[in-house]
Amino acid sequence: MERPDWVPRGIDVDQPSIARVYDCYLGGFHNFAADRALVAEIRKVLPAAPLFARANRTFLTSAVRYCVQAGITQFVDLGSGIPTVGNVHEVARKADPRARVVYVDSDPVAVAHSEAILGEDEQATVIHADLREPKRIQEDPAVHRLIDFDRPVALLMVAVLHFIPDSDDPAGIIGEFAAPLVPGSYLIISHGTDDGPVSAQFTNATNMYRQGVAAVTMRPRDEVAALFGDFELVPPGLTWVAQWRPASEAEDVAVPETLFGAYAGVGRKR
Repeated sequence: MERPDWVPRGIDVDQPSIARVYDCYLGGFHNFAADRALVAEIRKVLPAAPLFARANRTFLTSAVRYCVQAGITQFVDLGSGIPTVGNVHEVARKADPRARVVYVDSDPVAVAHSEAILGEDEQATVIHADLREPKRIQEDPAVHRLIDFDRPVALLMVAVLHFIPDSDDPAGIIGEFAAPLVPGSYLIISHGTDDGPVSAQFTNATNMYRQGVAAVTMRPRDEVAALFGDFELVPPGLTWVAQWRPASEAEDVAVPETLFGAYAGVGRKR
């Protein structure tokens, strides 16, 4: 297919990517035929797939608002994907214009989109890096330009840790990111699971992801809870992703609160 001018050289637009598939679920425009084809196939076995993306976006919005209300003005979004409406810097700045945000993603296309959208924004930036390299990310000059690790930080890992296999030690990765964070910092996680009444549908969808995009490791509730380590879960604790939000903050897109398939929670460093 014809390559848009903004797509970096060396990127195969005929292969679906995690970030672009997610963008497609959200109804975005930063995806290609291969991404849409995979989404169409996944929806045949898991019709509610787009709802999970929307529920995750609603959770991200509510969690960021919660952190700003708690006094947080610094955010690091790991596995941020392609910026669409309702991204961290937009949500945070509505509550506090001082908010600073660093986006991190390993997909060059997601990074290219982010750079175009952020432009000359002095309070937000994006870096191309894999979250499995905490030290490299923490030492990046762009991160240090915006993030003061002597003050509380909110670390986001929304809908990304299920792409990290057990062999890569996701808990260890989180521990490395958490080490320099001062007390009062927050960890925001949502994570896919096949807990629930239609696990067969999730198994089939997961197999499609493995064949078309990336390996997926669904985890049960106790394993997701363990990822918070020493962070203390704030109310309402670890819930289904659509349940982690006050009713007063409901978004325009209706998502049933009984929607399963992903857990979500916010933890505070003591």
